[in-house]
Amino acid sequence: MTALISGSEARGESAAGNPTPVAQVVDVDGIPSSGLLIEAANPRAVIIALHGGAASAAYFDCPGHPDLSMMRTAAALGFTVLALDRPGYRASKPHDEQFDTAESRVDFVHAARDAHLGDRPRGAGTFFWAHSVGCELALRCAIDDRDPSVLGIEIAGTGIEYSAEAAEVLGGPGRADSDRVRNLIWRPENLYPAALIGGGTIASASARYEYTMIRNWSKTDFPAVAAQLRVPMHYTAAEHEHVWRTDTPALEAIRELFPAAPRVHIERQIGIGHQLSLGHMARAYHTRVLTFFEECLATQASNTAAQGNNGDDPANPKGDR
Repeated sequence: MTALISGSEARGESAAGNPTPVAQVVDVDGIPSSGLLIEAANPRAVIIALHGGAASAAYFDCPGHPDLSMMRTAAALGFTVLALDRPGYRASKPHDEQFDTAESRVDFVHAARDAHLGDRPRGAGTFFWAHSVGCELALRCAIDDRDPSVLGIEIAGTGIEYSAEAAEVLGGPGRADSDRVRNLIWRPENLYPAALIGGGTIASASARYEYTMIRNWSKTDFPAVAAQLRVPMHYTAAEHEHVWRTDTPALEAIRELFPAAPRVHIERQIGIGHQLSLGHMARAYHTRVLTFFEECLATQASNTAAQGNNGDDPANPKGDR
């Protein structure tokens, strides 16, 4: 059973008449799911956005800086965007013991997406856009056979090997020193609006399963999941990424993780650090990813037209996926 608990089912609009994100909470089989939704009037596709650790869906709507908001930029280009608070975050935090397995988290995202979107139009399909710890869940959702609507995925702020500095800060037993972690993910500070530094405006208590999940991610689960991806993948490496190695050999190793993806596009974004969607250069980053999504839509349209000309059933396409 799914139902709207709180929020507005009408499209939010700014004073200028532009769509704005609406906060809402829905019921997913007895567990509340919170998030932000911004609707395009006639969406070309839907973007499902998944935030990183100790953050919330607000990461994708850059608090106090609408010009840097991924959600608003995407909506202006015709995409409906649903930024979910990941399982075990915010509204679903009291239930986070139910999300210890990857399967339970994937199930919850699929159900939450349908509950939040309801019967709203979804255009040509779904893109996933994920940051940091959220990349684990986005990739798992993108390879799930139950969802044939996935058109592509953007991941950033993740990797397969910590930088030397991060290995020292994060690699030991026990909880990492918070000041040193802050220095990793918010340096250099001049790249961000001052009010955002430290993440207080997007902060949320982390889900309990993440400590175990993070330990297994880079060396074991990331390669295993990536090998199953069969849709186009875009990876963004921030110029000032201090958590993960993003030198050329490291990026080539990431590329090789995706042998079944029809397209793997890796880009460096200058003038930005680990928190890509919150920096002064966020609009440039968002524009690059949305251009990639545009290209995915064009490829899908071209393939569908070719299948139609060949007498194939467009509902059962062959080829890249």
